[in-house]
Amino acid sequence: MKVCIRIYLCFLIVCLGFLPLAVTAQSVESDQQRNLSACKSGLGSCDLTKLTQPEISEVRMAEHLRNVSNCRDGRSCDHSQLTQPEANALAVGEHQRNISDCMDGIASCDHARLTPSEAKDVAVAEDQRNVSNCSEGWETCDHSRLTRSEAKDVAVAEHQHNFFNCTEGIEACDHSKLTPAEASNVTAAEHQRNLSNCRDDWGSCDSSRLSPSEATAVAIAEHRRNLSNCRRGSASCDYSKLTQSEMNALAAAEHQRNYMACLKGRGYCDRSQLTPSKADTIPPEPSAAPPLANH
Repeated sequence: MKVCIRIYLCFLIVCLGFLPLAVTAQSVESDQQRNLSACKSGLGSCDLTKLTQPEISEVRMAEHLRNVSNCRDGRSCDHSQLTQPEANALAVGEHQRNISDCMDGIASCDHARLTPSEAKDVAVAEDQRNVSNCSEGWETCDHSRLTRSEAKDVAVAEHQHNFFNCTEGIEACDHSKLTPAEASNVTAAEHQRNLSNCRDDWGSCDSSRLSPSEATAVAIAEHRRNLSNCRRGSASCDYSKLTQSEMNALAAAEHQRNYMACLKGRGYCDRSQLTPSKADTIPPEPSAAPPLANH
């Protein structure tokens, strides 16, 4: 039995002796992997002298693929490093990207690189985009490029936009371009908008433009809004505008709120505002704890 224990202890000692070597080998392998990864990613920490020949081949391939990707994405790249198939694919991609830029009106478009048929398609797209810009009222509209029929359609669209702007109170409105019927509709819309602003206390309100009945309705709405603000305890409450009965109702509500706060011990409580009968129902305030005696 003792012999077995000795053999086991010897085996354990031998294993423990090899453990530092294994840890060191793993550390070296980890450093090599990190260096290889840095070289393949093009990082400054790469040390090419520590790479094996197969690893150098991997790095060269990664650099080549990265250069191809940069060329395709329009970033700085070395075209001389491209193979003929890669250069052809890049040229095709750049040509298609230029056509797309020209069709979409992007500044990077190079008209000189378009074929005659492509240039015709781009010209049609530019005319359509210009008509759309003019119809929508954009600043990029060029009226000189419109045909007679397009100019007529654009004029109708611009008139409709102006009428909409005037009806909605938008600054771009030009009243001089309205027909008599449209001007009448706009005046009615402006009056209704002013009434709504005065009644709801929203936006610009011109009380002088209200009729007597509208002024009365606005005054009632203002009074109700002020009463609601006072009930909520809002800072915008104006007590001077309340009737005596409203003041009495508010005072009663505040008295009840104060009583419940004192009774439940929650919220602001002012015991001085309690009537003697209600004060008797309130638990006494807890006295301050006596200071601890020094020993």
